[in-house]
Amino acid sequence: MYGTQESSRNISFDYQSHVISYRPSIYTRRANITVKFQDLYEFTVEGNVDDVNVLNEVRERVRQQGRVWWALEASKGANWYLETNVSSSLKGSLKFSALANAVTLRRLIRKGIPPVWRPKVWFTLSGAAKKKSTVPESYYSDLTKATTGEVTAATKQIDHDLPRTFPGHPWLDTPEGHAALRRVLVVYSFRDSYVGYCQGLNYVAALLLLVMKTEEDAFWMLAVLLENVLVNDCYTNNLTGCHVEQRVFKDLLAKKLPKIASHLEDLEFDASLVATEWFLCLFSKSLPSETSLRVWDILFYEGAKVLFNVALAFFKMKEDELLLTQHVGDVVHILQKSTHHLFDPDELLGVAFDEIGSMTTNTISKERKKLEPEVMAELDERLGRLNSPKAEGS
Repeated sequence: MYGTQESSRNISFDYQSHVISYRPSIYTRRANITVKFQDLYEFTVEGNVDDVNVLNEVRERVRQQGRVWWALEASKGANWYLETNVSSSLKGSLKFSALANAVTLRRLIRKGIPPVWRPKVWFTLSGAAKKKSTVPESYYSDLTKATTGEVTAATKQIDHDLPRTFPGHPWLDTPEGHAALRRVLVVYSFRDSYVGYCQGLNYVAALLLLVMKTEEDAFWMLAVLLENVLVNDCYTNNLTGCHVEQRVFKDLLAKKLPKIASHLEDLEFDASLVATEWFLCLFSKSLPSETSLRVWDILFYEGAKVLFNVALAFFKMKEDELLLTQHVGDVVHILQKSTHHLFDPDELLGVAFDEIGSMTTNTISKERKKLEPEVMAELDERLGRLNSPKAEGS
């Protein structure tokens, strides 16, 4: 399996064992120099010298966050972050303590869960541990054995996508990495045959493997993500849930960023050109890995509303450039180029929450409920046209 289980080591030591620090010469012409380097999760990153400096600054902030988490464990005890349920049955000081922990935890998670803590914090706070506890201990291994050698439409598509999932990664793009990723995806396709497998899940599961370290934990994180965190039917054959999310996003873009939305409408730009991949891959193909995982930190604690905040932030951060575009292709290019170089998660999340503003899960749910009938009608109409005798004869 990739990596090893992390022990309770000092976070600075953990990072120093993975990271090479770059200190470019002051004589370097930064704008004209391209540097290739590996990030914490061993993805090869390409950027200029300023990008490297930003990444080094981010890593230092992560080290500082690690020290905060260790200090909290020392003062509040192990697994203090689980004591955040503000139940009505709690009285007085206990209720206040739980509320204080909840506020502290949300603030800390938005600042980023240190990589050494991510596996256990994600697994508990997301509900994956609880989901796993409802089945026999041997569930994953039994299902792995039962599905070995089985061939379905899902397994064929998985086999086709394995070599295309983060090619060049020193572990994922190896026979061992392919085998581990295949098992996670195949087992889930049998757990939920209605979903089966959808392109995009390969990137999500691959990143889960790198974070969680073990196949079984990655499998349960994938399960809780699809079954509890994200909207239903995001990855089914007709991508109904994903279409609903796109429509919700389009409406939010018009409400939160009306000038950009109006300009893009004049260009006949369809936001789904970029947002479909964002929502299906959960930004894993669009953002640098640590920035993606900072978004996932919030996703597994606060829910899918963060996806809308972040997607809107992409447009907000490039508002001036986008308002000058004259062609759809220019819009796509600006968004793709800028997201690939968002090495500072704090910059992105600052815009997502401070400038875009808060959006509650309840608000998003109401939008989905309002727009779902319209989306379903459009999908049915499209399917009807495809199945019509004229379409079949053409």
